[in-house]
Amino acid sequence: MYRARLNGPDDFDGWRQAARTFALAGTAPADIVWQCGDADDLFATDEPPPPAEAAAFFVPRTFVELAETAILHRDPERFALLYALLIQSRDRPASLEDRADPLVRRVEGLAKAVRRDLHKMRAFVRFRELATPDGPRFVAWFEPEHHIVRANAGFFVRRFASMRWSILTPEISIHWDGETLSEGPGATCQDASENDPVEQIWKGYYAAIFNPARLKIGAMLSEMPRKYWRNLPEAALIPELVAGAQAREAAMIATPPTPARPKITHHGNAATAWHALREEAMGCTRCPLHRDTTQTVFGEGPVDARLMFIGEQPGDQEDLAGRPFVGPAGRLFDQALEEAGIDRGRTYVTNAVKHFKHERRGKRRIHQTPETPDIQACRWWLTQELELIQPRIIVALGATAGRALLGKAVTINRLRGAPIALENKVQGWITVHPSYLLRVPDEAHKVEERTRFVKELRHIGEQLKALT
Repeated sequence: MYRARLNGPDDFDGWRQAARTFALAGTAPADIVWQCGDADDLFATDEPPPPAEAAAFFVPRTFVELAETAILHRDPERFALLYALLIQSRDRPASLEDRADPLVRRVEGLAKAVRRDLHKMRAFVRFRELATPDGPRFVAWFEPEHHIVRANAGFFVRRFASMRWSILTPEISIHWDGETLSEGPGATCQDASENDPVEQIWKGYYAAIFNPARLKIGAMLSEMPRKYWRNLPEAALIPELVAGAQAREAAMIATPPTPARPKITHHGNAATAWHALREEAMGCTRCPLHRDTTQTVFGEGPVDARLMFIGEQPGDQEDLAGRPFVGPAGRLFDQALEEAGIDRGRTYVTNAVKHFKHERRGKRRIHQTPETPDIQACRWWLTQELELIQPRIIVALGATAGRALLGKAVTINRLRGAPIALENKVQGWITVHPSYLLRVPDEAHKVEERTRFVKELRHIGEQLKALT
């Protein structure tokens, strides 16, 4: 019996090195005891197995990715299960694709639970500001189900790169000082700050957007289990909001619709609501696209903008930067706006879909066109942006944006070049997305299309002036 010592419960590199050594030596899964730290087994030896005689072998990349995730599970048998799956995949490579295989199904189940826990941490970590001699520090408390804290650290570094923060958990704490990520021992919830004045603003916004007509308690509890409520400031409002949902829904149904929506004054309240909306969107898990992206890319621009542009979705550079239209298509868009005499700084720019949909090819992330479910999942955010901004003219850039704006499939060439009457005397326009201009293969045609695009923008700018 051999003993494999790992440095910690999430020590994938240590497990991989040991598993490779055992596999090359022909060690059976039943002959290995996997241990973390200094625990001992009276019947196991630390002596290495006999020298390897077998030739080097390879396993599919999908196995490595599955193992990297499943090893974070709290199941004490995970190391042995992964080693057994490694041997099986080596001997029968096709078995990894057999979802009916009991071993594959069990390991997939571990990985699924870990992925869910990773996403719950991203969605339900709430930072509270804490005053320190070195300035403000933001502290959060979270209780993960599995060993996911180190694996999730990179997400929080990217998302909150400019903040000084700490995430405390019972087993380990991680700290970011703006430059370096460090680890510390576990903590208790009492070590985290309990009060933050910004929470009152957030609670007010959360109560304002709570829609009783869309309330599905089962779905809400599935997505946000009660065990996370004690760490969420808005959770204190949920019982009261749910209790009054039926009465509020009845009142909404009984209230006749108004023919026109009054224009709100875009001062502090609208700006505060927009910032709260954006912060809420940062933790969006409404569709699967959030699982493999850096962050939500929300819209940007003044909340009293009279001109609003809707694009398709963020690209690779937008996903990394967290801002819309900053990649190659964004730079072309800026140039076209300047030539058309439109100040981008006075426009609001957003996307129909807020996460980068892509497929990986090696190290590259290749753009994929959003589908109808992606658009529908993100439509709630777009609707909230339209309610807050209330532009006079809305320009949909491309077919995806056109579908999000009009609620149906659109043909750009059929609608291009003429205004579309929307609700409350708002003008809608459909034109191409700037990325289309980058893809036109023929240079002469590319110049022609770009000239037409600038001409359309100039005409839209003139229409905006006429509406004042």
